[in-house]
Amino acid sequence: MLNEFKMTNEEHIKIIERSSKQVGPGVFYSTIVIVASFLPVFLLTGMEGKLFHPLAWTKTFILLIDAFLAITLMPVLISFFLKGKLKPESANPITHGLEKVYTPIIKWCLKWRKTTLSINIIALAISIPMLISLGSEFMPPLDEGSILFMPVTLPDVSNSEVKRILQVQDKIIKSIPEVDHVLGKAGRANTATDNSPLSMIETIILLKPKTEWRAGLKKNDIINELNAKMQIPGVINGWTQPIINRINMLSTGIRTDVGIKLYGQNIDSIFVLAESIKKELEGIDGVKDLYVEPITGGKYLDITIKRDEIGRYGLSIDDVNMIVESALGGMTLTTTIEGRQRFSVNARFAQDYRNNIESIKRTQVQTEKYGPIPLSSVADISLSEGPPMINSENAMLRGTILFNVRERDLGSTVEDCKTKLEEAIKKLPGGYFLEWSGQYENKIRADKTLKLIMPIVLLIIFFILYFTYGSFKESIITMITVPFALTGGVIMVWFYHINLSVAVAVGFIALFGIAVETAMLMTIYLNEAMQKLVADKGNSRATISNADLREYVIQGAAKRLRPKLMTVSVSLFGLIPILWATGVGSDVMRPITIPLIGGMISSTIYVLLITPVVFEMIKERELNKKGRIEVIAAQE
Repeated sequence: MLNEFKMTNEEHIKIIERSSKQVGPGVFYSTIVIVASFLPVFLLTGMEGKLFHPLAWTKTFILLIDAFLAITLMPVLISFFLKGKLKPESANPITHGLEKVYTPIIKWCLKWRKTTLSINIIALAISIPMLISLGSEFMPPLDEGSILFMPVTLPDVSNSEVKRILQVQDKIIKSIPEVDHVLGKAGRANTATDNSPLSMIETIILLKPKTEWRAGLKKNDIINELNAKMQIPGVINGWTQPIINRINMLSTGIRTDVGIKLYGQNIDSIFVLAESIKKELEGIDGVKDLYVEPITGGKYLDITIKRDEIGRYGLSIDDVNMIVESALGGMTLTTTIEGRQRFSVNARFAQDYRNNIESIKRTQVQTEKYGPIPLSSVADISLSEGPPMINSENAMLRGTILFNVRERDLGSTVEDCKTKLEEAIKKLPGGYFLEWSGQYENKIRADKTLKLIMPIVLLIIFFILYFTYGSFKESIITMITVPFALTGGVIMVWFYHINLSVAVAVGFIALFGIAVETAMLMTIYLNEAMQKLVADKGNSRATISNADLREYVIQGAAKRLRPKLMTVSVSLFGLIPILWATGVGSDVMRPITIPLIGGMISSTIYVLLITPVVFEMIKERELNKKGRIEVIAAQE
């Protein structure tokens, strides 16, 4: 028969006050630790900052309010609602069942302390090669549900040929069963913000719902099938997605995953060096859609006016230029207004009169005395080669080698490319240099930020712990939880074959705070047990035996098992459903969640089994060395 007891209101308030003083500071400071662990997220810049800043701000404000309510509102609510007949902790069937399972395990761990520590150290050692073997990327690829096909043709391609290629490609693409709609575009709009040359085609491919795909087919399989069918001579294929393509072009000027910017003084030399770099990169695993942005091979129509001849016919340079502009280039005559829309009206010769040099040479130029004469009489007309587009950056000419990365992680692919280029090209000519850009540029920037701030964050967490405990040793015991929490996170990331990215890093950052919070609760309850031991046995080696110390350590670890597991379970059960999430956005949520789930499991195992072992070893050493136990009282 379990004992039940009633108490006066004064006794009730005193117990709540004492309990709040004991647990409240730990809960408050553990929440501050979680907030401090999110500092690296606030310092992220660029795309990664825009993506994760809302998450960091939301989590920070919620936790700050939570910390305030935990030490102010919660004791008041407990005084109102926790009344009546109170049962001891052992009367709770869940607590009783957990203790029945946990107590023999913790006794075994305390009996075989070295073995227990060795097992955890081995697990930590195993996770290190797993971590090293993981691939890396800037951000996990977000499946937009559509494909952007960006083939590039020769720079001197004609309008008619581009139209023909576009029609052939659209017909081939639509033959794939998973394709719903195809929309292709060649050339560019009449705006300065769209610098696409005629040789670059953009085709948006909308896919059917995945439920209508062939069994076992993935998006990469569709891209590979399309790429195999679209091998057209003179056309270099490129595959990406509409949104990420625009983001890449706006942020780095590169329309593929990775680009090598080659700077120099001469366009022809840049193109030769770019072609040699392209040859070295061919065949590297993961490199797809490799091509050199064409900066030579453009065709120009040169019309050089013969000054002596125009004087003979009584013409001026402006007269000839006006004929060339109106007949070939098109002259704006007026603007028509239709409702809210405005359209410019241009006039020029029909295509049959300007589609070859001979026709252009026969273009009529009107004179006052001699009537109409052919344009060839007053101008030399010829074709010449030149750059189809001149790209410059930082006041230097620029060429670009572009490629996408598929079926492999971004970091390893680029590292292999760098190694290959360092071996093949020992030194570039004077005034020429390379710069890696695209998603890799963003990855390097984010990695530098995280490497700079992470040690600072760990120091901040340590000082918060020291301020909470007032003890260097207690702070170290709690901080040791962090690497063992990483163990479970690394193993789970490795099991799910996820590459390291900013999203995974944010997951590990969130894990730091949660792991330290659980360890703080365990340390608080173990210190409470030590206070009880000193009160019962005195604080002397003569009165405290190793058996007494172990008994009270077991009490501190087991008697408050339910609140420790509740702290972890609330977070864990809230995250597990994300593992089965589907649809747009799940690609980014899952890499954040997976290290959190794995880390919480491993950190909970460590806190429940290893923290009491380490705590007992430290207290036993204090007894043997100083003859007494250092008792840490709760910070009020």
